Amino acid sequence: MLALSFAWQASAQTPSRHALVMDIEGAIGPATKDYFERGLEQAREQGSEVVIVELDTPGGLVDTTRDMIREMLNADIPVVMYVSPSGARAASAGTYLLYGSHVAAMAPSTHLGSATPVQMGGGLPGSKESDDDGAAEESEGEGSAMERKVMEDAVSFIRSLAERHDRNADWAEEAVRDAVNLTASEALEQNVIEAVARDVTDLLEQIDGMSVVMESGDATLETADLTIERFDPDWRTQVLSLITNPNIAFFLMIIGFYGLVFELASPGSLFPGTIGVICLLLSLFAFQLLPINYAGLALIVVGLALMVGEALMPSFGVLGLGGIVAFVLGSIMLLDAEYMAISLPLIGGVALVSGGLMLWTLTRFATLRRRPAHTGIEQMIGASAVALEDFEANGHVRLHSERWNAVSDAPVKQGDELKVVRLEGLTVYVSHP
Repeated sequence: MLALSFAWQASAQTPSRHALVMDIEGAIGPATKDYFERGLEQAREQGSEVVIVELDTPGGLVDTTRDMIREMLNADIPVVMYVSPSGARAASAGTYLLYGSHVAAMAPSTHLGSATPVQMGGGLPGSKESDDDGAAEESEGEGSAMERKVMEDAVSFIRSLAERHDRNADWAEEAVRDAVNLTASEALEQNVIEAVARDVTDLLEQIDGMSVVMESGDATLETADLTIERFDPDWRTQVLSLITNPNIAFFLMIIGFYGLVFELASPGSLFPGTIGVICLLLSLFAFQLLPINYAGLALIVVGLALMVGEALMPSFGVLGLGGIVAFVLGSIMLLDAEYMAISLPLIGGVALVSGGLMLWTLTRFATLRRRPAHTGIEQMIGASAVALEDFEANGHVRLHSERWNAVSDAPVKQGDELKVVRLEGLTVYVSHP
């Protein structure tokens, strides 16, 4: 009995063989990369037999995708990219991730492809229209040359991944050059993926005994009877994903800028300045992780500064109009990445609000200029005063809650309401209305 007890305790303390399952949904960005790297690290620490990534993405950042593929290629644990659930896709960057994984699999009714690198400032790189136009201008020729460089780099990259894992390199090139797509069954027939599985359990059964290419050499997967442990995105991933959303980062920058402006306009209020500093720091952190165009960022700052300048030193629209134009152009230029652009309605909304604020300031300024002056001597002339005593020529009156020496050309009784007609030093000349 004692021997059986020790044997049972030993088996209970032995960690079970398991597969770590991750979930990547949405555009590939900095938050995705952080989540993926932490998942691989946890798999190493727990001794996972294999890492399965359930993938559903429209695409994402090129640099982030390359970093994730580099992590996979150098991982000591096999990584399986599994396009799931049914209806999911591995478009654009997702296709590269599939080709970079040790095992590529898809659920029924899913698809992959459309891996052409997209330039936000123009058409698809390598488009036939530019190739057929022999009379293109020099600037267009330079643009075409840059597009060809981007295209050829993407083709070479995905072909190298296909050759490493013995997948269909010709179709991969078509996906990059012509943005073609395949369904799950078509991908399996054309040697683009290794399995079509209904769920993770079915996937583990199908890939059991499969040989994969690791950095250290070939390895055989032993996935039969593995338990499944999930590593879902935590609050850190969700917060990072929220902050690095281009629209959120852009909005935080605007709030931060105006918060500081309001704090400087009314020092000591603290609340606008505190919120402004926090939002500005969060936006700078996000922009550090995103592929921003610094010329666009500079135009945004200049545009906001010009609009604030219009509010402080009205130039009847010159500074304000220039600021709005610079702000809109800079916002459009700020991010040049597929699925990571700032929403045009958001840009337009902020521009309209800023323009409306500027117009209100101009209208207010014009109204104040038409009003009579209300400071200094001008404020005193015509003001009402109350006699504090009876007097014939010289006495005292209360003016603006203050006691003043007064001179009148007619007798005055205490409590009479008088009108100021002239001011000399600390003496007011009054008369009856």
